[in-house]
Amino acid sequence: MKITQKTKLNKILEKKGAEEILAKNGVPCVSCPMAKMEMDKLEIGAVCEMYGLPAQKIIKELNEIK
Repeated sequence: MKITQKTKLNKILEKKGAEEILAKNGVPCVSCPMAKMEMDKLEIGAVCEMYGLPAQKIIKELNEIK
């Protein structure tokens, strides 16, 4: 699965190692109890924009997971 700006967090978290990459890059949704209920609605691009995170860098790292 290729991850894009529109990929939902629940799909990203299905990849082994994705949670570590998100946490390392400061994506707060990984540890937020409220976000856990919305993982199927939250898009990685929107989350990065909301928190001023480098979306392209994070997406690149996620797509490098084997």
